[in-house]
Amino acid sequence: MRSTVCYHAVDSHTEGMPTRVITGGVGVLPGATMSERRQRFVAERDDLRTLLVCEPRGHASMSGAILQPPTRPDADYGVLFIEVSGCLPMCGHGTIGVATVLVETGMVPAAEPETVVRLDTPAGLVTARVRVSGGRAESVTLENVPSYCHALDQVVEVDGYGPVRYDLAYGGNFVAFVRLADLGIPFARSEKQRMLDAGLAIMEAINGKNPVVHPEDPAIDVCHHVYLEAPGSTPEHSRHAMAIHPGWFDRSPCGTGTSARLAQLHAQGLLPVGREMVNESFIGSRFTARILGETEVGGRPAIRPSVTGRAWITGTAQYLLDPADPYPAGFAL
Repeated sequence: MRSTVCYHAVDSHTEGMPTRVITGGVGVLPGATMSERRQRFVAERDDLRTLLVCEPRGHASMSGAILQPPTRPDADYGVLFIEVSGCLPMCGHGTIGVATVLVETGMVPAAEPETVVRLDTPAGLVTARVRVSGGRAESVTLENVPSYCHALDQVVEVDGYGPVRYDLAYGGNFVAFVRLADLGIPFARSEKQRMLDAGLAIMEAINGKNPVVHPEDPAIDVCHHVYLEAPGSTPEHSRHAMAIHPGWFDRSPCGTGTSARLAQLHAQGLLPVGREMVNESFIGSRFTARILGETEVGGRPAIRPSVTGRAWITGTAQYLLDPADPYPAGFAL
């Protein structure tokens, strides 16, 4: 057996969505902050991302996280979030997966009934409160980065769909919110390709015609998530399909999308601080969430979101690269 690399991983899924947690083999990535590490990783090491999440080792909806030493003294670990769409500033389901893996593998000593894990992410410090029983992580409550509503009642002209109304919010990633009823598409798995096509067309139009930039971090400057709201959704219980670049659905309810949903509903005056809401994914899995308090982001009104979900370890692996492998960076079909 020959290999030029050996990456150690613990695989998990969060409410249906995979997180491949890379626990060893990468080394310390350069950068004074996790945001700088993310930018340098994208520029210099993107082949590592595609090796780990694209085929033949991954698949078209694969997601992962690379553990790093933290760049700040108040964090336990640093994390870079990787998936087929790129290297994300933040990933909610990935954070829940990482916290579960850290506790259940003993990389963070487990304390009952709650173990607190502080993660240094490119979007900022994130606190994960892991509910522990019998040494097992039963659930994780994520206290996410400050989230805010960027704009309400916007309209963008989308090729093939005409004018589309949307709201835009930030919850670690930018998310556009669109009602499926406005598109005339039923919320059904049999309509998944129509839904996905619409979501991708909308995000392309927004990025091309109404581009966004985070007010405090100019490196966060793209909308790669479109929340397709199902008919009958309410502020207390929302159902949706999350279309993600370059062409897949989040299997989980999406942690950053849930945080952005809280910010959107709060800006609309529909969800006060402290009231619980349920966010349900395309496959029926659920996160519960609430607003912990109000704050600011770059002078804009913002919230402090809390999201609770569950994750399960699915396997462990060592990922190798034979020097004769014709696909050293994986491939996308």
